[in-house]
Amino acid sequence: MSTILHPALLKVRDAIEARSKSTRSRYLGTLPAATQNRSAVGAANLAHTTAVFAPPTKRVIALHKAPHLGIVTAYNDMLSAHQPFADYPARIAQAAQLVGATTQVAGGTPAMCDGVTQGREGMELSLFSRDVIAQAACIGLSHNVFDGGILLGVCDKIAPGLLMGALAFGHLPFVFIPAGPMETGLSNPEKARIRQLAAEGKAGKDELLQAEERAYHSPGTCTFYGTANSNQLMLDCMGLQFPGAAFESPFGPQRNAVLTDSVRALASATRNPALALGQLVNAASLINALVGLMASGGSTNHTIHWIAVARAAGYVIDWTDLDAISAVVPLLCRVYPNGVEDVNAFHAAGGTASLLATLMDGGFVDGSALTVWGKTLADTVGEVEPHQETFSVRKPQATRNPEVLRPWDQPFQPDGGIRLLTGNLGRAVCKVSAVKHSHRVVQAPCRVFTDQAQVMEAFKNNAFQTDVVVVVTHQGPRANGMPELHKLTPVLGVLLDRGLNVALVTDGRMSGASGKVLAAIHVCPEADSNGPLSKLRDGDLVRVDAVAGVLNTDADLDRREPSPKQAQAVSLGRGYFQLWRQHVTTAEEGASVLFGTPDVQS
Repeated sequence: MSTILHPALLKVRDAIEARSKSTRSRYLGTLPAATQNRSAVGAANLAHTTAVFAPPTKRVIALHKAPHLGIVTAYNDMLSAHQPFADYPARIAQAAQLVGATTQVAGGTPAMCDGVTQGREGMELSLFSRDVIAQAACIGLSHNVFDGGILLGVCDKIAPGLLMGALAFGHLPFVFIPAGPMETGLSNPEKARIRQLAAEGKAGKDELLQAEERAYHSPGTCTFYGTANSNQLMLDCMGLQFPGAAFESPFGPQRNAVLTDSVRALASATRNPALALGQLVNAASLINALVGLMASGGSTNHTIHWIAVARAAGYVIDWTDLDAISAVVPLLCRVYPNGVEDVNAFHAAGGTASLLATLMDGGFVDGSALTVWGKTLADTVGEVEPHQETFSVRKPQATRNPEVLRPWDQPFQPDGGIRLLTGNLGRAVCKVSAVKHSHRVVQAPCRVFTDQAQVMEAFKNNAFQTDVVVVVTHQGPRANGMPELHKLTPVLGVLLDRGLNVALVTDGRMSGASGKVLAAIHVCPEADSNGPLSKLRDGDLVRVDAVAGVLNTDADLDRREPSPKQAQAVSLGRGYFQLWRQHVTTAEEGASVLFGTPDVQS
């Protein structure tokens, strides 16, 4: 494997470290020395801690005879991906006992399913739930009686939120233990086809429901390569869970072996301060994760989430950095919506182990970065041996399916999956990995809407007969919490299939399942901050150019007043988040209420 990192990536890393010198130093200064952790716990505190244990275990914990590991779990059975976590605390406790450690569930966090809330009121709480999860993790860990932590969370905002919360306790080591994807059901292309038919009124609700039930049919992560599975790949790239096991089946024979070895690794890491989370999450590991995102064609949601993760570790990263990474990292994966196959096929083709190995061969991933296993990434990554009940790995092989996964020197395209667009309409990100080259530049009159329901109604009324840039404003974090506009995917896909040149421009988010339609999303500044989108009017000519990186209009926006702000809904819990909407940072700053605007080192 190459030990020389691509010079463009080194340049990005150097820029991030220089820019973040003061914020990183401040973050590290907040962390106590690892030796100060449990030593100050008083007798009454210890008695409360150990009240539920049998006397021998009480003494082991109270006398600091063995590592005591805290579990923060986002378990519920609303999320199919999290349902397997139901018995993980008991299984983790058994695994810990084998290596002489003890465990407790430190706390639980909320975990909402975006699949349930898409297009509904609850989606307005989705993005904010990430920061709630971070805070909830902090509350669980605040008892400060642990030597390390185990994080149980898979899906969209949940894994980033857990990581952000754990970083506040970055003097301790942490490991994620994934739960794995559900078995392949109805193919993702077929699911998308039926959704488009339903959007056109050519498929009834019962047919649509049956298709969805065949697609989402069992415990495990959804099988398309959206935000949840992008989480898993990026955590593998950071060495915070075993790099190669993210997509092991929830119920396969190796699942328990991966769990057991993860606990063993964490117990060992408690004796090595160099493996504390605040040390492992550094500029090198963050860039490794972002390289993995670009090479795999992953979710645009991480152009928000991983900026917030970086801020939690004291690093200031922006979309210019992500664009520079994407410009040099080859696209090596075709997994739906960037292809036909799902994550199970990706795993069968070699999965994250083969992807990481070839990225290291090409000089795109820094294999010298440490993992929580106490070894470098290059010395840790491996494919989990199939059909083995004990933990074992093998050297990653070359791809077994070049239609899904390719080596670094035979890419699907020479650059990555995400573009930065800039112009007089602001700054936006655009996922191009699933967009055909012939559809990557659209210039057309725009139609302006203030929610996705209006777009769908216009579609039903046959209002789109010519080329169009659909603009959906007042969907940013300050406006309504920045919901995903996933319901637009089938509608705009139908227009594209009808031969129209179509693009979407919005200050909202698209789902990690967004695909073939050109979409400039996360536009900053957002319309609710009187950004340029608030001054667009129907008929203005808009250019969305993912080749040149342009987001422009020929309208004279300086002569216009912004459109009125939309009333903020307060029903169904949304009123409790009004204060958050007032103080949230921009999407490019991580759309968070936990950090102010970063102070950049000059």
